[in-house]
Amino acid sequence: MVIETLKSLFNRDLNKLKFEIESYQSESQLWVIDKNISNSAGNLCLHLIGNLNTFIGAEIGKTGYIRNRELEFSLKNIPKSELINKIEATILVVNNALNSIVEADLENIYPQIVFEKEMTTGFFLVHLSTHLAYHLGQINYHRRFII
Repeated sequence: MVIETLKSLFNRDLNKLKFEIESYQSESQLWVIDKNISNSAGNLCLHLIGNLNTFIGAEIGKTGYIRNRELEFSLKNIPKSELINKIEATILVVNNALNSIVEADLENIYPQIVFEKEMTTGFFLVHLSTHLAYHLGQINYHRRFII
């Protein structure tokens, strides 16, 4: 039941991320920053894609994904269509990874130390879902502020 709930939340929010990126009127608006906004929507999108592909895709789904976190915040002017393709690919990765585990796996210790202490896989997956929702809210605000 928890895995299905997590899949539902990740799918909902990744599809909302796709909607937000598609809703920018021009590609240049995706990359706008301001004195009070240090991360563009494009960079937050790349960050979410890298985060989920690392911690769910590579670790749980064994995809072999290798993250370059610095590029998530330094790349600019990636076409909107490429961001959309990356979001769609991430939806598949997350679903495939979550389909590969069972409820009992959620009680196992997550294989990486991420916050300087051990945590269960279930706890970390909930964290990843809230992390996605947090940055999704920032992107929504950015889009409405910029337009």
